[in-house]
Amino acid sequence: MVGLALAVLAAMLLGRAWNACDAGVNNAANSSFLLVLFIPGLWTVLLLGWVAVGALLGNRPLLHAFSLAVTLIAVSWCALSLFWSGTTYDCPNGVPAWWPSFLPTPGF
Repeated sequence: MVGLALAVLAAMLLGRAWNACDAGVNNAANSSFLLVLFIPGLWTVLLLGWVAVGALLGNRPLLHAFSLAVTLIAVSWCALSLFWSGTTYDCPNGVPAWWPSFLPTPGF
């Protein structure tokens, strides 16, 4: 469930950024990509990451929980960076106006 929640949250963040910066083809095409390809693909990658970290760390609850959180967040951030739009007319620096300045941009 954690992987699915992170996949949906990443898709929502990416969709909002595309909408704010007017990136992509149009909202229908962007949402179809996010719903049909991005969420299932990211969920699969996150699930595989979950299984791999669980298999490597075994039965150490605190280390296991921390490593899972770091791994899943890092994989989600990297997936966002692959599709984060660059410079557009509405977002000349590549970041929507609502993006917090203290967070690094996923587009690296």
